Amino acid sequence: MFGRDTQLVDCREAMGLGRGGGIAQRGTISEAARPDVVAIAMTPGRRHITKPVCEITYGLRREGVQVSVLVLEAGAGIPMDETGSSTSSKGYGPKFGITAKEIDQIARHKIVLIHMGNINSHVVSKTKKILKYVDIPAVIACEYPLDFEDFAKEGIRTKNIMPKNPETEGTVMAIVSGITRGETCSRSVINELVKAIREILAQDIEQTHTIRSDLLIQEGLLAEE
Repeated sequence: MFGRDTQLVDCREAMGLGRGGGIAQRGTISEAARPDVVAIAMTPGRRHITKPVCEITYGLRREGVQVSVLVLEAGAGIPMDETGSSTSSKGYGPKFGITAKEIDQIARHKIVLIHMGNINSHVVSKTKKILKYVDIPAVIACEYPLDFEDFAKEGIRTKNIMPKNPETEGTVMAIVSGITRGETCSRSVINELVKAIREILAQDIEQTHTIRSDLLIQEGLLAEE
């Protein structure tokens, strides 16, 4: 008993990128043995830097929270439907998208931690896309201050404000700002994230969450059986 807790993490299905393999490839996940939290990272690229997610994950694990990390297949840009197109992005390219497989991976965890860049409108639109299909509590990690009203006015369910016509199954339960991509994440911010996640876990959250398969089929993300 030295204040340390061994954690097992399932390795990714593909080797990392860059010198030393330090950057996880798109479309991969490292899963914790106990799926408390899944942290979602942007697709790595010249402008999309995933460094804060690594530090956040390490900080949470050090505090005894089991964290999986999912790097999205198409985690760049903004959702197709936010630009007036009726076709969702499902693979490589400049538009943000999410696959049925990724939604299933998210649903296997108690909480989803979303870090999606430093442009407020992008953070909101990506959060809406992720929470549209799965009923799961979410913690938002962002750079500039956002509040529940910013999400609710776009149809996203939140802890404190419920939109008139909710367009998501998931709910934003906490928002932690002051996290800049590519920069070291401060200890005070890590502490805020740990506190928010522990408060949600204390509510005896379900291990798995309901997925709106009908929406996935309707939008062409899942083949009809």
